[in-house]
Amino acid sequence: MNWNEWIRQSHRWLSIAFTVGVIVNIVALRQKEPAVWIGLLALFPLILLLITGLYLFVLPYATKRRRPGSSPTVDIR
Repeated sequence: MNWNEWIRQSHRWLSIAFTVGVIVNIVALRQKEPAVWIGLLALFPLILLLITGLYLFVLPYATKRRRPGSSPTVDIR
């Protein structure tokens, strides 16, 4: 598995962890005195989702720029 596939797979698993963290947070807010640390439970996967998501967003543009001889093509019809 190369680096890009690893990042993509990690992004998928982080999205599941974030969803579970949000569900736990919603359940905890229904308690009489919710713990403060539960509110931060979804924050860690969210930060990692941001980093991996930005990487995956920039990846097609970076590979297009690196390719030799690749110039933006304009289709004039």
